[in-house]
Amino acid sequence: MIKKYYVLIGVIISLLFLLIAISIYQGGTYQDKNAIGFNWTKNYISNLFESKALNGSQNPSVIWAYFGMFFYSISCAIFFVNMSKKIPDRKSAFVIKYLGMLTMPLTFLIVTPYHDLMLTISNSLFWTCITWITAFIFRTRHHFLKFYCIVCLGIFYYAVYIHTSSNWDLLPVIAKLNTFSSILLILGLEYFTKKDDFVHIKIRKRKEQATN
Repeated sequence: MIKKYYVLIGVIISLLFLLIAISIYQGGTYQDKNAIGFNWTKNYISNLFESKALNGSQNPSVIWAYFGMFFYSISCAIFFVNMSKKIPDRKSAFVIKYLGMLTMPLTFLIVTPYHDLMLTISNSLFWTCITWITAFIFRTRHHFLKFYCIVCLGIFYYAVYIHTSSNWDLLPVIAKLNTFSSILLILGLEYFTKKDDFVHIKIRKRKEQATN
């Protein structure tokens, strides 16, 4: 029974660790090195992964942030495996499963000095899988999830635009919004969809093949 809630449990544990890391972050932002504590509109989550805070002091948040990312990456991998089992098209299910599983080590490696590269690759894989899943969601009756998938994709691409346009003042807020909205999307897809939602897609495909 508990297996059903692995994704939810993993996300909750991840968020708890990250909140602890945020609460003990020593301080400093790129705009103000002397700022105290974690500023939600100025600091990036990645600031928690550095051995030293931006104000120059030792950063006790590191270990907590590492554990947070570890559980988050595992939750994402489990989600994609579970979601692939609901998809009737075998090729699509294969892509979602294995690309999704690949996001786990790459997402965790965001905590390393290769942060920017790992973030780019893991985000590309993550949102490729989400886009693939969205295509199937649009063939179900989950109208709110259709809408929310598009909203999340829009937030992600806006975050990419903000990053490429070097709007550093807005990016910390949009990056957190992107993370939070994607977590809600994962939970929504995990717990509000089931294999039966997609069965008619497989039946329709067989009918089309028989007709041809």
